[in-house]
Amino acid sequence: MQHFIGVVPPEDFKAKVIHFQKKWSGNTITEVVEPHITLKAQGGLTPDRKWLDQVKEACWRTNPFRVQLGGPAFFGEDVLYLSIRSEKIYDLHKQMVQIAEPTSKQVDDYFELKHFVPHLTLAKTTYGLSKEDLVDMAEAGDKEFRPFPAFEVDQVRVYKEGRANTYTKLEDLPLGSIPRMQS
Repeated sequence: MQHFIGVVPPEDFKAKVIHFQKKWSGNTITEVVEPHITLKAQGGLTPDRKWLDQVKEACWRTNPFRVQLGGPAFFGEDVLYLSIRSEKIYDLHKQMVQIAEPTSKQVDDYFELKHFVPHLTLAKTTYGLSKEDLVDMAEAGDKEFRPFPAFEVDQVRVYKEGRANTYTKLEDLPLGSIPRMQS
């Protein structure tokens, strides 16, 4: 079972992204995972979850911060995403990588640390769309999401893999505060 850690946009924007993604028939990304900004990819996040307590502590020590969404962009010709601007997300990403201790190959394979580009994926060719579809989707996305919103990040979400290549919420971790113990 694999895991990754992400930031989920506010519910209203998340719903808008899903609605937009579903306008392209054959776009199966909505069956794989909800819209999110990957904070820490799978590398080093072992099935035993020994890293989870340290991740929680890092979240508690991190104050909430803002991210600014930006225009559509591409990784090569096969991945379309909305860009993200936020200095704080880089700091939290680095902490998560240090906790997970991925191999240098995993860091390279998952584009982490110096290769990290925060983004919110809209579509991939591996999820049913053509390269031409992605170009059309980028043009439509620039109109659909403009003006690009900013939002406050006050928690991160740990995802677990259920069925092969399908991810769901495992746990939400608050930023900047130690959760109260249940009595």
